[in-house]
Amino acid sequence: VQLQASGGGLVQAGGSLTLSCPDSGRTFSRPVIGWFRQAPGKEREFVALISRSGRSTHYADFVQGRFTISIDSAKNTVYLQMNSLKPEDTAVYYCAADCSWSNRPVCDIWGQGTQVTVSS
Repeated sequence: VQLQASGGGLVQAGGSLTLSCPDSGRTFSRPVIGWFRQAPGKEREFVALISRSGRSTHYADFVQGRFTISIDSAKNTVYLQMNSLKPEDTAVYYCAADCSWSNRPVCDIWGQGTQVTVSS
């Protein structure tokens, strides 16, 4: 497995979590990396994208300034800092690489997800 998301857990509404996704297979050499999520009974949805350089980011509308995607090239790791979490943010979160840069990105490389549960 080249991508393995971690950092999920149980948090109260209003709390924060930071997800990490280290790349063990040099997939972050691809130009665009992203975070996605899938809630029970729902389709997977886009959360955030970042360019390999870290200079460009793009977020889904529902993020509303609460999440921040970043990349540490030295550690070959992508992060998703999530603040002001809401119960509706409960989902399995995935990182992915080799993504298209759009409002509905398509990615070729997917990692294993990490569960985020926000209690009310």
